[in-house]
Amino acid sequence: MIRVDRTRLRKHRYHDALLHILESALSAINPETLLSEALKLEGHGLTVRGRRYDLKGRRVGLLAIGKAAAVMARGVERALGNALSGGIAITRSGYGVQTQRVRVIESGHPIPDSCAGAEAVRAWIEAVGPSDVVLCALSGGGSALLTALPDSVSLLDWGKTTALLIGSGATIDEINTIRRHVSTLQGGRLMEQLAPAQVITLLLSDVIGDRIESIASGPTAPDPTTYDDAMDVLQRFDLWKRVPRSVSAYLERGSKGHYPETPKPGDPIFRTSATHLLGSNHTAVEAAAEAARGMGFHTVIVPEPLQGEAREVGHALAERARALSSHATAPWALVGGGETTVALKGSGQGGRNQELALAAAQHLDQVPDIVFAALATDGTDGSTEAAGAVVDGETANRAASRGHPIPEALAVNDSHAALAASNDLLWTGPTGTNVADVCVALGGVKA
Repeated sequence: MIRVDRTRLRKHRYHDALLHILESALSAINPETLLSEALKLEGHGLTVRGRRYDLKGRRVGLLAIGKAAAVMARGVERALGNALSGGIAITRSGYGVQTQRVRVIESGHPIPDSCAGAEAVRAWIEAVGPSDVVLCALSGGGSALLTALPDSVSLLDWGKTTALLIGSGATIDEINTIRRHVSTLQGGRLMEQLAPAQVITLLLSDVIGDRIESIASGPTAPDPTTYDDAMDVLQRFDLWKRVPRSVSAYLERGSKGHYPETPKPGDPIFRTSATHLLGSNHTAVEAAAEAARGMGFHTVIVPEPLQGEAREVGHALAERARALSSHATAPWALVGGGETTVALKGSGQGGRNQELALAAAQHLDQVPDIVFAALATDGTDGSTEAAGAVVDGETANRAASRGHPIPEALAVNDSHAALAASNDLLWTGPTGTNVADVCVALGGVKA
């Protein structure tokens, strides 16, 4: 079971209950558990979520890409045993685990620092034959980890572009629209090279709405977007003239037809492609809510996904919590999930969950009966090794008394320092999974 480090977090109200709820959410999205439930090997057949694939006389390999890739690879190895011939897993540095048949490659995230993973994939797929079966296990983070650039775009230029996109406030869908169009393997291009082999894609989704073209930038999925769409994202976020010229020039040339478009829905290459969703943000949110109900909390799930500017979402969730508390006749829980964004305006350190939690703490100042947590399910939030934060009515005073007033911290995106000062940071270490973020607030009867 993935656990929160209790030695590094101060005691809050409902402390044990809150951590149990968060850990229940993480347990529900454990890739090994999800794979063991989804994959059934029976004789010469592999059944995935009720659909059977004939493996007789066929070689089976694995490509796993994303923050959960190594753990997913281990789960596939356990499910298939000797039926798995081998494969490659590309994951974030520090997220690797021991595997038996699958080669694990670690790489930088969110700023890519290597194309080694993509080069290994290209070499591996050269040996894939038309009768082979390829399991493609994808999870969040795969967009940066499978960096496969056209010759005219350098890794340095792509790193600069990625940093600008992450700090722009663009959503993951918008960012991945650009990634799919500055790649030789994403946006369906991996499927283009694997066809006509049978490709079975297993998804652990960190994307709100679970759009398959956006999860890890959809290397095996049809891409409904275009070069023009990618250019539009850069222009709307005032990045067109800020990104390296090699990137904007590549998109321009693609828009004019100098480069082929990504494969679109209906393309015959997808006739031998099948996709199965194993888990998502919804899975984690429902597990958190079930755990809260099981502990006696009247539980409310935020009906809409958490999206938009992190601090604004933090303010809104704190207001919802206060409203629940003002009318409560019994202990209550508020549970939500999604993925917010941060438009960087300063040089501080933090992540979207820490910024969201700090903004919530600003609206919970001196409120005695509410505790609030924001958790990145992959275990690392933004540019830090913290997974998020737990805040309450004492957070603002604790941070200010140690030289980190919340308004000043938010002004320069320095949530990490403020939450470290208040001793409110959450630490889990790499979790081996990734379905975006979960937020939980707990409260009782207002005195």
